Amino acid sequence: MSVRAIHTYPERGRDGRAHTSSRVGAAGLTGDRPKKAAVSIVGADSPHTRANLVLDAPTAQVESLAGHVVRVGGVLLAVEGTGNACPGLYAAVGEAGTVTVGDLVEVVEDPS
Repeated sequence: MSVRAIHTYPERGRDGRAHTSSRVGAAGLTGDRPKKAAVSIVGADSPHTRANLVLDAPTAQVESLAGHVVRVGGVLLAVEGTGNACPGLYAAVGEAGTVTVGDLVEVVEDPS
C-alpha cells in the first residue's frame, strides 16, 4: 500500500486542502484542525471522507492495519479502528516526520 492523497481540513465544515507532502507532528498534519485523532486514514474507495491520508488500497484492506504500528514516509503511526461507523482508521503519531504522496506503508510492529 502507498499514499495516494494527503488532505488537511483547517476549518470545520469547509473544503479540505490537498498536499503533495505534509509535516506530521504529535497533534497531526501541519495546518489541520484538531480532531478525535491526530491522523485519519482511509482507502481509495472512500476518498470523499474527511480523512488525512488516502491509501491506494480498498478501505477493508486498510482497516486490516488496525492494531499495528506502521511507518509512512518519515512518520511512525500507531493505528486503531475508529470505534464508530466511519470507515478507515485513526492513528496516533509515535515519531514525527514528513509524509509524501507515493510513500509506502510498512508494518513495523505486529500486535501478536
